[in-house]
Amino acid sequence: MTSAMRPLVLVGAGGLGRETAELVRAINGTAATWQLLGFVDDSPALAGAVVAGLPVLGPIASAIELDAELAVCTARPAMGCSRRRIVADLGLPSERFPTLVHPAASLSGSTTVGEGCLIFAGVVATADVSLGRHVVLMPHVVLTHDDAVEDFATFAAGVHLGGGVRIGAEAYLGAGVLVREQVSIGPAALVGMGSVVLSDVPGAQTWVGAPAMPLRQEANA
Repeated sequence: MTSAMRPLVLVGAGGLGRETAELVRAINGTAATWQLLGFVDDSPALAGAVVAGLPVLGPIASAIELDAELAVCTARPAMGCSRRRIVADLGLPSERFPTLVHPAASLSGSTTVGEGCLIFAGVVATADVSLGRHVVLMPHVVLTHDDAVEDFATFAAGVHLGGGVRIGAEAYLGAGVLVREQVSIGPAALVGMGSVVLSDVPGAQTWVGAPAMPLRQEANA
């Protein structure tokens, strides 16, 4: 460790948290940047535990008092967008939330990225892509020209977007989703793994299949 390394705490010690710890280690393998202090997590079962070689330092609210930057690493679709709630509850300035980009990701110079994003290995953003705040892009996501992703959206591994796609805030795209060019996916929508999206998905709906369609109970609501 060197004094130049920036202290970092991971918020959430689940699967995404452990993956983010490995993302940070990959960054450090290229340039010593982050001093990983540990996790904060609200699970009573994790109090005082060691996860992925790092201590659980306390509940999430305790992060406010820590002299460190924070990466919010929660993404279970069944819980809605917990990242938005956590960031709002913490009430910290945006500079406390760095964006972490794996060395094996490829982001064009015309890509814009908001604070707090987590961008994993193999992600590609080609031209004039925009990412909002606290977006999660898991491995091998491909974003092509003029795609726009709003705050707190989550992409599981292997999602591919055609050009000019719009993804609403807090949307969740499951593993292997393919989205046709110029399609919009609304805020808080959920697209199931392996789906092929050929038409616009309204906000707060769940769509699945190839071609993707709304789940039956939503279609009949």
